[in-house]
Order: sequence, then C-alpha cells, then structure tokens
Amino acid sequence: MNIELLFAAAIVSATPILFAALGQLLTERAGVLNLGIEGTMLVGAVCGFVMTFALGSTAIGLVGAALCGAFFSAAFAFCVVTLRLDQVVTGLAFSILGSGLSAFVGQSYVGKALPTRGPIGEASPLADIPGLGVIVFSQDTMVFLAFAIAGFIAFYLHKTRPGLILRTLGESPETLDSLGITVVGLRYAYIIAGGALIALGGAYLSVINTPTWVENMTAGRGWIALAIVIFASWRPGWVVFGALLFGLVDAYRFRAQASGQAFIDPHFLNMLPYATTLIVLIVMSRPGLRARLRAPAALGIAYDREKR
Repeated sequence: MNIELLFAAAIVSATPILFAALGQLLTERAGVLNLGIEGTMLVGAVCGFVMTFALGSTAIGLVGAALCGAFFSAAFAFCVVTLRLDQVVTGLAFSILGSGLSAFVGQSYVGKALPTRGPIGEASPLADIPGLGVIVFSQDTMVFLAFAIAGFIAFYLHKTRPGLILRTLGESPETLDSLGITVVGLRYAYIIAGGALIALGGAYLSVINTPTWVENMTAGRGWIALAIVIFASWRPGWVVFGALLFGLVDAYRFRAQASGQAFIDPHFLNMLPYATTLIVLIVMSRPGLRARLRAPAALGIAYDREKR
C-alpha cells in the first residue's frame, strides 16, 4: 500500500467532515445543539450537484449549496431559537427531513455524473514534488479552503472581541442580554453560518470528491462530525486532528478492502457513525461528562429572556 497516496486520500476524506465539524462548532459555541447536521449535509450535497449539473459551474454549485444549507438552517433556527422547541427532537426531525428532501430532489439525478470538476477541482503544479507534493499539493482548492477556515475560526474565537462574544453566547447568554447584545439575532447568525459550512461539506462529496449523486451519500459523516466536535472539546485545532484521524481510517478502509488486506471489519466502520451518535446523546445528558469535556454551559438550552 502506497503511504503517500494513503495520506493524500486521508486529507480528501477528512475535508467534508472538517467543513461539517467547523459548521457544527460555530453552532454549538453559540449554545445550540444541531442534530440535523446529517440532513443539512445531504441538502448541501443534492443542491450542489443539481446546480453544478444544470449550470456547468462548480463554483456556482458550491455557493448554491452553501446558500441552501443556510436557508435550511434558518428554518431550524426559527424552531429552536424563536419557538424554543426541544433542540434534540427538532434536530433529529431536521435530519430526517433533510434526508427525505435530498432523496426527492435528487431522484432524477441518481447515478448521473458531472462531466468535469472545473477549476476548483484542479490540483497545483507543485503536486509533482516527491513526497510532500503528492500528499499536500495534489489536493484541490476546497481542501485548502477548509483548513484555512479552521485557522480563521481558531483566531476568531480566541483573539477577537466577536469571538469572545460568541464564547459568552454559549456559556452565559443572559450576560450578553444584560449588556444589550441581542442573543436571538446572534444565535440565528451562527446557526445559519454553521449550516452553510455543513452544506459545503456535503457539496464537496457530490461535486468534487465523487462527483455523482447517490441517495444518503454522506453515509453518517454528519454524525461523525458531531462526535468530533464534542470529543475535541469545541476547540478548532482538535477538530482538525479528529477529522484527519477519521479521514485516515476511511481512506485505509477503502484501500485495504480493494487490496484484500483489511484489518478492520468494514461492518464495524459502517456502524461507527450511529454508535458515536448514541455516545454523544449520553454525554449531553450527563452534566458530569459535559463538564469534563468543557461543553458550553448553555449548550442545548433554549434562551428565554423573560426568565433571566
């Protein structure tokens, strides 16, 4: 098994999960638990594919996917922020809704492939450099964008005043409210921004990585991204590490199965997204575990200014 190609494939496999995890990180830092992440990825995947297929532009397809994810997440925000519905139940409902909606929209595109990935999918000429060139510079532009966004979010969270406000939003929204900062508006903004990133993760799969449309093609990656954010203790650097680790496992699985050298049962890996979801729900229901993982204190709790 070629190690250089394995690591290059690991980065590709990590990219959609990284986009989704970063979007989830923003959402949860704002104090909102979005279990609709898998559905949002699927909405992004189908919208990105359909727009790219119809218009012949990868860039338009990706931007369109992000906008669709933003609108989908705005509907989720209305339910959990304005109506203050239970975030776990609403998130699961939106996950099912996104899955069904993507299957309905994409039913006439099943099995179809895009003719080309376009300029966004092209690798750098530096890919010819032995070793590092294959691993790093053979990647498409969206890979570099995902890691750049991770760096920006890390800087934004810990080095800027808006980042401090975001952290306070997830820890003590009543403090912001007492300072005259609109909690509802901020939560809407971060849920929508997070939804756009999550949808980009789905669109990366259908527009650049595959590029084709298959129902439920995210295959649990949204749930994996959700788990990565929690076990990374909501820190961007560890989110990147978690995404790369899962990307390596995913890339190894495909190559090991192809070569007949699999050391991990593929059925175990297929089960992993759903097992991690169960673990996440257990963690979020146990105050002691939440504290150990340094979860935002207001995560999953609807804010009602009348009760502050």
